[in-house]
Amino acid sequence: MTKLARIGLKDFSRSTKILILTNLIYAFVLPVIDIFVASYIMRNSNDPSKVMLYQLAIYTGIPITFFINGYLLNNINIKRLFSLGMLLSGVSMVFMMSLEEINYFGLVAAGLIMGMSFGLYWANRDYLVLATTTDKTRNFYYGLDTFFYTLTAVIVPVIIGWYLMNGNENTNDGINYGYKVVTAAVFVFTIIASVVFHFGTYDKPKNEKFLYFKFHKLWNKMLQMALLKGLAQGFIVTAPAILMMKFFQSEGALGLAQSIGAVIAACVMLLLGKYTKPKHRLALFSIGLILFFLASFFNSLLFNPTGVILFIFLLLIARPILDIAYFPIQLKVIDILSEIENRNEFSYILNHELGLYVGRLFGACTFLGIAYFINADIALRYALLIIGILQLLSIIIAKQLLKQQNILENEKV
Repeated sequence: MTKLARIGLKDFSRSTKILILTNLIYAFVLPVIDIFVASYIMRNSNDPSKVMLYQLAIYTGIPITFFINGYLLNNINIKRLFSLGMLLSGVSMVFMMSLEEINYFGLVAAGLIMGMSFGLYWANRDYLVLATTTDKTRNFYYGLDTFFYTLTAVIVPVIIGWYLMNGNENTNDGINYGYKVVTAAVFVFTIIASVVFHFGTYDKPKNEKFLYFKFHKLWNKMLQMALLKGLAQGFIVTAPAILMMKFFQSEGALGLAQSIGAVIAACVMLLLGKYTKPKHRLALFSIGLILFFLASFFNSLLFNPTGVILFIFLLLIARPILDIAYFPIQLKVIDILSEIENRNEFSYILNHELGLYVGRLFGACTFLGIAYFINADIALRYALLIIGILQLLSIIIAKQLLKQQNILENEKV
């Protein structure tokens, strides 16, 4: 076994371990945001278009907050901004639960607040990972990170699904009250995560220009991958909840379906993160994209409860496999180009988010357009398949990117 294959927690600094622990605690919040906020909207509106509008508002808030964060970092400690991002997720849910009816204004407002939360969280988290890890440890970092996320994706949906169906009166008002209790729990976890994170020591990005519009040709390949990744993100967060609520009408079934796939995904991620090398990233990325395509294909072909279960099962395995390959590729490109172009690393993080946003906007608008001009069922059935096919183009782009990246590394040597 090679030295790289034996990478473990000992290879991380104390601050990196604290960041991992913080993300583990916050991972108990993410399934609630990803799954049950969407199911809450579906339960109280029975309109998939409203779920997608809420998601579009989130995606709009993220790049705006990324941009603002670049300026805030010059005057505010990164710890505070990262913590604020986690806390705002609870604020958004409280706002959502306080709405007397699920109207468009309320959805957009709640979505923008959640977008601010994600913007502060992910902008600073991406930089913190970039600053505290090296290329050789990133497969293990993201393997461990996705293992924790998929582990909580097993525990949280089952507990919340059971609680919503059995912990209250089995009426809409009773279940809505259960959602409010879940929201309070979210606040508790975000506070704990924020406190733990403050035990680490982290340097802020350099106080330099971070807004650029022209980049190295290698970065243009990275942006193409970001756009295609964004296409899928326009769906994969809310699609499982919409489909489960449509065919099963039960948060309990939603929680169980999420957990079955997550059990397998958690074990796979831990092994892949520990034993794969940087040279395996293209293969992992390709496998993840093919699984995503198969998930959308079975959903489109069957469009029934069996199809939904297959879709969720394959998607739960595809997402972390994609992450364990995609994020290390992205950070390695930033490592190389920030040195070549002598730019602040955050400038690449911000620009990457803009690429994601364009893809998310196109993906969400594809769904909304089909739902508006035809109907929501056709959108649920075929929009995902369209995105799944387009996503396969990323395999070709990733191969070209990694080839160019190797050339640049060899030139440096």
